[in-house]
Amino acid sequence: MAEDTASAPPEHPPAAASGADAEYLERRTLRRGSAGWLLLTGLGVAYVVSGDFSGWNVGLSKGGFGGLALATVLMGTMYACLVFSLAELSTVLPTAGGGYGFARRALGPWGGFLTGTAILIEYVLAPAAIVIFIGDYVESLGLFGLTSSWPVYLGCFVVFIGVHLWGVGEALRFSLVVTAVAVAALLVFAVGALTDFDPGSLDDIAVDPGAFGSGSWLPFGVLGIWAAFPFGMWFFLGVEGVPLAAEEAKDPVRSMPKALAISLGILTLLALVTFLAATGAHGADAVKSAGNPLVVALEGDGGPTALSRFVNYAGLAGLVASFFSLIYAGSRQLFALSRAGYLPRFLSLTSRRKAPYLGLVIPGAIGFALAAGTGNGARMLNVAVFGATISYALMALSHIVLRRREPGLERPYRTPGGVLASSVAFVLALSALVATFLVDIDAALIALAVYAVALLYFACYSRHRLVASAPEEEFAALARAEAELTRD
Repeated sequence: MAEDTASAPPEHPPAAASGADAEYLERRTLRRGSAGWLLLTGLGVAYVVSGDFSGWNVGLSKGGFGGLALATVLMGTMYACLVFSLAELSTVLPTAGGGYGFARRALGPWGGFLTGTAILIEYVLAPAAIVIFIGDYVESLGLFGLTSSWPVYLGCFVVFIGVHLWGVGEALRFSLVVTAVAVAALLVFAVGALTDFDPGSLDDIAVDPGAFGSGSWLPFGVLGIWAAFPFGMWFFLGVEGVPLAAEEAKDPVRSMPKALAISLGILTLLALVTFLAATGAHGADAVKSAGNPLVVALEGDGGPTALSRFVNYAGLAGLVASFFSLIYAGSRQLFALSRAGYLPRFLSLTSRRKAPYLGLVIPGAIGFALAAGTGNGARMLNVAVFGATISYALMALSHIVLRRREPGLERPYRTPGGVLASSVAFVLALSALVATFLVDIDAALIALAVYAVALLYFACYSRHRLVASAPEEEFAALARAEAELTRD
C-alpha cells in the first residue's frame, strides 16, 4: 500500500517523487481551479455571518456598549493584521494546509502541528455548536413542528456533508447563495432598526460602581473591555479560514489576497451597522442576553412584525451559511494534516469527485455526537474560540519568523506594514487567548485537555511518520536544503 511506503522527510528534498509517492498523492488530490475570487469571498463571509445574528451581544453583559465597542475595534484590528499576513503567506505556499503549512516552515514540525491542531479544534467544534443554534431557530420558528433535537442535527450534517461530497465548486456556489441572502437580510434589518435609533439607548446598562474605571459607557469598568474580547471576535471569527481553499482556487496568488481583503471589508461594514442598529433601536440592556438580538431590537415591547419575522428566517440562513462553510474548512485542515502524516493517513483519501470523504464524514460524526450529547452550543463555541486564538498567535508568529529568517523568499504579495502588522496581530491574539479564561474557564480547560491528547499522539507516534512528499513537508525540506547550501 502507498500509505505504508510514505516515509519521514529526508534531510534534502527529493529530486522527483517516487512511484509510491506519486500514487500516495494521486489518491489524495483536490479539484484544482474550482474557486475564483468571488466564491472565495463568499466563503470568507459565510464563515462569519452567523455571528452577526447572535452571540456578539453577550459581550454587552461583559463590557457594556463602550467595552464591547472597544473590544470589537481591537479584535477587528487583530483580524485585519492577521488576514493580510495570511494573504502574503498563502501566495508563498498555496496549499490546503493554510496556517499549518506556514507554521510548518517557520516553526518546524512541532509548530506546524500545534497550529494545525488549534485550527482543527476551532473548525470541528464550531459546526457542532452552530447546528444546535440551527435547531433552536427551527423550533422557535415552528418549522414542520420540529424541536431542537438530534434528528434536526443529524439531518443538517447529512444534507450539507452530502453537498460537499458532490463537489467543491457546487458546495461553494451553494454557500455563496445562502450567504448573499443572510447579508441582504442584515442590511434590511439595519435600515429598519436605524429608523428607531436613539443614542441614549446605547449606554442604558446599569453601572457597577465597584468596577475600576466604570461609567455609563463602561458599566463594568476597564476590565470589561478585555472580557468582551471573545465576543468582539464573533464579528470576524472564521475569516482566516479562506487560505484553506488555496489548493482548489483559480490563480491563488491573485485571488487569495483579493478575496481576503474584500471579505474583511464586508464583515467590517456588517459589524458596524449590526452593532449600532441593534443596540440603538431597543437598548443595549434589552439585547445583551437575547438569543435573537436582532429580532428583539426590531420588536421592542410590541409583538412580531413582518420585518422581525423576515430577519428571524434570515438568521436561520446565516447559521446555515456558517455551518456549511465551517464543515468545508474543517475537512480541508484535517485533509492537509492527514496527507502529511500528522494525523492518520487514511483520513486524507479523496473520492472520484476529489472530495476528502473521510475528512468530511468523521468530523461530521464527531460534531453530531457532541451536539446530540451535550446540547451546549455556547460552551462548544467558547472551546472553538480558545483554539482559534492559539492558531492566530502561531500564524502571526510564523509571518514574523519567515520575514526575519527568509527575507529573500519569493512573495508575490506583501503584507502592508510587514512585520509590524503581524506583531500587532500576535500581541492581540495572546490578549484574546487570556480573555477566554475570563469568560469561560471550563471551556479553556477542555480545549487544553484536547490539545494535550493531540500532542501526546504527535510526540509518541506521528512525528516519526511524516510524509516527505506532502507539499508542506517538501516546502520545509527545501528551506533546510537552501540553508545547508548557504552554510557550505
